[in-house]
Amino acid sequence: MQHLSELLNLEDSKLAWVLRLGLCGLRSQLQEALKQTTIDPGSTICQQVLQELDEILQSKIGEVEEAGEEEDKGNIFDRFSASSEPQKPSWEDVFEPVSPEVSGELKLKDIGEALLADKELSPYIGEYQFHSSNDADLWNEMQCLLLRVPEKIAHFRRERILAEATQLGACEDKISLRQLAFYRNEYIYCGLKGNIRANGLCLSDKINFDPRLQLQTRGTELDILAGIVTICLKFIEMDTSLHHALKSVDRFGVRSLNLESEKLKYASALIDRFHRVLSTVNADPITALRAKLDLDEAIHSLVYLPTCDRFSWWGKLQQEARRTLDGAVEKARESGCQVQIRPLWGIYADVYTFSKDDLQLDIGGVPGEVSACLRVYAKINDEILPGRVLFRSS
Repeated sequence: MQHLSELLNLEDSKLAWVLRLGLCGLRSQLQEALKQTTIDPGSTICQQVLQELDEILQSKIGEVEEAGEEEDKGNIFDRFSASSEPQKPSWEDVFEPVSPEVSGELKLKDIGEALLADKELSPYIGEYQFHSSNDADLWNEMQCLLLRVPEKIAHFRRERILAEATQLGACEDKISLRQLAFYRNEYIYCGLKGNIRANGLCLSDKINFDPRLQLQTRGTELDILAGIVTICLKFIEMDTSLHHALKSVDRFGVRSLNLESEKLKYASALIDRFHRVLSTVNADPITALRAKLDLDEAIHSLVYLPTCDRFSWWGKLQQEARRTLDGAVEKARESGCQVQIRPLWGIYADVYTFSKDDLQLDIGGVPGEVSACLRVYAKINDEILPGRVLFRSS
């Protein structure tokens, strides 16, 4: 990469010029190939390669307009063969220029501001501020924001912002999708093509779980947990507004995962708890149940502020993880144990005797009610394992 960058950045070099054109051609070919499939096992890595190519070429070309690209390339090679003197090339000669994005003048800026000003969304997103510096990132930031909102509301808002983006010369792209490993395929939100280009997002059962989990697809409920843990690990890298309230990492507050130190500690604890579940597959039912209770707590301790709605995409994903406790409870009961578990929701005054080390919030939710059940209450024979919640102050 060092020599590639050195040659690429040489001034007045025809070889450097040819290299830039070659990289642009490679990028275009990969982009077109990605449009043909969303289930290729190399799609995710290919998208990362494209990001690396964009970084290498960013200082030279910005966005490339597909229309007229081949014609312009031919003109440049003709110019090289016709000229006997080295000329300092200009990228504006090669590609149709794209107006540079000026800070605060993104095409999607007004759409984003309208989303933040939407009073119906306020209880779920709080006083959020976008931090993206380009339209592609802003599109994904808006879409990720809607993953916290009740799905019925989110669906209507997605349709509206897509219609508004269409008025700016963009159109829906259901092919250019970033893929996250899961045990099933699920379309989450679209990308954009045309005047504004951005990737969408989907879940895919054709790619591997996070390698740190050391698990291949088994066709069991472990796939569900591995997929959810993989999504959690991916989102803490993608979404800087995530927090954690995992007691074993920090029992005294809700910590931002925008801090690298907190991100590493939370990710390490999450992966460790998944490995413990994996190691108890053939263990006695009580040991297996305890391990799943701990993993469930780690998954539910990944939170937003305000906390996401229970019927949002995030809320339903976490509920899907919690439902895997049912099978562990049933196996423990079949072995002769008396087991009770209880998710803690509703009026905090009604449930606080079943919980311990709860955390009080002053944002989102309903005053006096539980905002998030981080850990379920459990009773195994005569042993009580207290739950843990986030609750809104009265």
